[in-house]
Amino acid sequence: MQRSGILFIISGASGSGKTTLCANLRKNPDFFYSVSCTTRAPRRGEVEGKDYFFVDHDVFRRQIKEGYFLEYAEVHGNYYGTPLQPVKDALVKGLDLLLDIDVQGAQQVRNNPDPQIQRALVEIFLTPPNLAELEKRLRRRATDDEATIQRRLAAARQEMSFWRNYDYVILSSTAEEDFQRFRSIMLAERFRTSRLQLDFE
Repeated sequence: MQRSGILFIISGASGSGKTTLCANLRKNPDFFYSVSCTTRAPRRGEVEGKDYFFVDHDVFRRQIKEGYFLEYAEVHGNYYGTPLQPVKDALVKGLDLLLDIDVQGAQQVRNNPDPQIQRALVEIFLTPPNLAELEKRLRRRATDDEATIQRRLAAARQEMSFWRNYDYVILSSTAEEDFQRFRSIMLAERFRTSRLQLDFE
């Protein structure tokens, strides 16, 4: 049995549990990980070509014009982007990819006209059941001051309004339950008839 690769996108507001979920998923050899490009300086311990491809702003802007990226964003004065060709190459090989991107990045991928990308795309939105739970999680982390918490809550309120644009929603609970719910979606998508090539002769 052969099948085409799947492009899983996961989005969620700060405090949704997305970082923990993605870290748990990365412990399992289920996905091909595309290395992103960024214009920010390398941090201690980061390796070129493994953690990121580090480029300057002029190169990144030229790559945008050349259609090099599947999606990109500017965050705090630096660019981050997912190169398109490695994603397409992995999908052709039947490999699955996981992209952890925000709602703006997901919209860019959703609008990509490439039929290969559209066939492969599965979008998942991870969110606490309500803003009160999200606020509780942000305060429990004890890493942000009050002004930062309020900014994150305002941003989350806007981001959570996009949940209907996604194929699936996971209402975040414990880290283990979030992981199992994602795995359930992943396994179901891998057996979609539209992705399979079977030979019964």
